[in-house]
Amino acid sequence: MTFFMVGCNDKPDSELGHNEENTTTEKMEGEGDAHGEHNEEEDGHNEEEGEEGVVILTNDQIETVGLETKLLEKRNLGNNIKVTGRLELFPQDKANISPFMGGNVRSIKVIEGDKVRKGEVLAYLEHPDIISMQQEYQEKNDELVFLKQDFERKKILFDKGVSSGKEFQMAQSKFRSTTSSVTGLRSKLRLLGINASKVEQGEIYSAIPITTPISGYVDEVMVSLGDYVAPQTKMFAVSDNSKIHLDLKVYEKDIPKVKEGQKIIFTVASKPDELLTAEVHSIGKTFEEDPKALHVHADIDNKNGELLPGMYVEGRIAEGQKSGYAVPEEAIVKEGEQSYIFIVDEDEKTEENAVKFRRIPVSTGVNDLGFVEINIPSEMAKNIMVVTVGAYTLSSEMVKGELEHGH
Repeated sequence: MTFFMVGCNDKPDSELGHNEENTTTEKMEGEGDAHGEHNEEEDGHNEEEGEEGVVILTNDQIETVGLETKLLEKRNLGNNIKVTGRLELFPQDKANISPFMGGNVRSIKVIEGDKVRKGEVLAYLEHPDIISMQQEYQEKNDELVFLKQDFERKKILFDKGVSSGKEFQMAQSKFRSTTSSVTGLRSKLRLLGINASKVEQGEIYSAIPITTPISGYVDEVMVSLGDYVAPQTKMFAVSDNSKIHLDLKVYEKDIPKVKEGQKIIFTVASKPDELLTAEVHSIGKTFEEDPKALHVHADIDNKNGELLPGMYVEGRIAEGQKSGYAVPEEAIVKEGEQSYIFIVDEDEKTEENAVKFRRIPVSTGVNDLGFVEINIPSEMAKNIMVVTVGAYTLSSEMVKGELEHGH
């Protein structure tokens, strides 16, 4: 037996670790006290981690799992009519710009997204017919000067009985028809953006300007340099987004509840966490079939131009409101019938670079636009930091910690 023990002592330490007798001997040589102290520290740590409803994470772990916290705040919640719709512009606040006369694009002055003022030049078109029209106007206008003089002279002679009525009537007819032609050509030149007075003085313009009838932003540029653009062909689209409004659908059962002047709270996909406001401006009088609904128009403030036509919106028309504490839906964790939230427990100190999160039971109320009303225990302070993103991750970590502690 003695030889066996000596042989074991000659084995590597890794094998000795599996021998209970040798382990006992090592403890008796003094290593047991240190090991015992280590176990006490571990037991204390496990006791803290095993505290019911508590999860402790380091700052690195918080960043890795993407936890977000926010101060508990009050919101206006209450009975409301849920609606969906789009951001739209009234017809007078958007323009599809096309030329009255065909021509080739000589220059383009804007690009998409540019801000423009009413009357600003967007492009120039050139074509021989543009020059021919001005020449015709000059000729007709010069002819009109002669015909006017001839008409006035023959009128005097006719009044004195010197000239025949037929000559007077022919002079009058030519003067009137030429006057009509000159007036028509002048109107055409004005529509084309050409100064008729300067054409009368002998100037000829080789290109016509394409201008915007409204102020706003350039949405589309449909042409390139050198393109031939036929009359009434869309070249540009301009919209005034400052006058954007909500176009909502209200279903038949909710129509009696909607009145002009009611407040609307809504969100858009690009800013899901930002609550925007509007006010009912008008209620449609014709049903839209499938589904049966009325259109409701609402005014909004879009001075910064961040809201764009075509954006999908979700909102509610407020009937009555109450103020209460509310958290995002994803901050609520459910276990059976009980709801919980996680808060940052700042009452107890933790290790450096670590945060303690505590699970708190709550009762829930109104669910409104992604937020849920909660009632927290009365003895709790209201200036608490709530986990708004990652609550279910914390719940999983807590369950895992409880299982490990139980084991």
